Amino acid sequence: MSSTTGLSNEFPVPERMKAWVLGGPEELHLVDKPVPAPGPAEVLVRVDAVAICATDLEILKHGVPALVDGELPFNKNFTIGHEYMGTVVRLGPAVDEFQPGDRVTVEVHAGCGRCERCREGMYTSCLNYGNRAKGHRANGFTTDGGFAEYAVNNINTLVHVPDDMSDAEATLVVTAGTSMYGLDVLGGLVAGDGVVVTGPGPIGLLGVAVAKALGADPVILTGTRESRLELGRRLGADHTVNAREEDAVAAVRRLTGGRGVRFVIECSGAPNALNEAAQMVNRGGRICLAAFPEERVPVDVAHIVRNNIYVYGIRGEGKSATHRAMALMKQKRFDAKLVHTHTFPLDDLPTGLRYARERIDNAIKVVVTAQR
Repeated sequence: MSSTTGLSNEFPVPERMKAWVLGGPEELHLVDKPVPAPGPAEVLVRVDAVAICATDLEILKHGVPALVDGELPFNKNFTIGHEYMGTVVRLGPAVDEFQPGDRVTVEVHAGCGRCERCREGMYTSCLNYGNRAKGHRANGFTTDGGFAEYAVNNINTLVHVPDDMSDAEATLVVTAGTSMYGLDVLGGLVAGDGVVVTGPGPIGLLGVAVAKALGADPVILTGTRESRLELGRRLGADHTVNAREEDAVAAVRRLTGGRGVRFVIECSGAPNALNEAAQMVNRGGRICLAAFPEERVPVDVAHIVRNNIYVYGIRGEGKSATHRAMALMKQKRFDAKLVHTHTFPLDDLPTGLRYARERIDNAIKVVVTAQR
């Protein structure tokens, strides 16, 4: 590292850092690049741990999805990684909401703050998405992310991490926040209502945990891998359904006395998932799509309309849901650490990505940590 510099409110910060950057498809390179400087309403975060998301794997394969309905070409000096936590080490001008030394976990999106959606708290649906000149940032998507030693973040994206929470657990707060946001768009008041979660990936598993912590009853998890379903039971699922062994819709109907449930959170991305979810909810029920199939699929719209079913799609962790997810985790309402299965050092990021992609050794959430 180069020599360090610092002001009175800063930790010593090097001039340059290690960072992984995109090459072509399926290519990452570890490079030496300048440490970024925080601007107004920003801080510099020393990245301590980063969780690997399935979206990181998609970006590696297809490019950076910077726009709502499009993709940018490969940016060969771009750093991905968006589920990270770290330590505040430098403050931008007039920032006093955080102090150097604060441990924080970060949301992905900082909206522009000026469009209608941002003013409604829907900054993940910012109408200036991708427009940095107007203030929008989505770290790991439109601006450099966390597979590096340092990253700049808007203060609106930061959540304080309690002293007794590990770095690895703190990387999972945004995943839980995404699940929380899914319940938010469904109406938020789930106590006493039935919730089905389809797809036991990280968001689905923590969706089970959040729904149960908020009083949903029953919580039913569907999937195809028994080990994931068992983990779902440990996180609070009242019932699990192995879709390889029985029809998931019929099972949900059986478990609910034929009534179905009020809410479904769809986290599988399976081609027929929306149609199946529409058969699981009762009239007036609500479906949140937190995943999507790779190809276009036919949907029985007539059934949705006839039964007054509401369908919502979410992108990320809007309306400060991450703060509420942190409150549940801080109160030990569920053990998010259960989905963290593997850890690798930053220099060995390619191995961590391979474990996540190929699900080696039953990998669920793979975390990459700094070496200090």
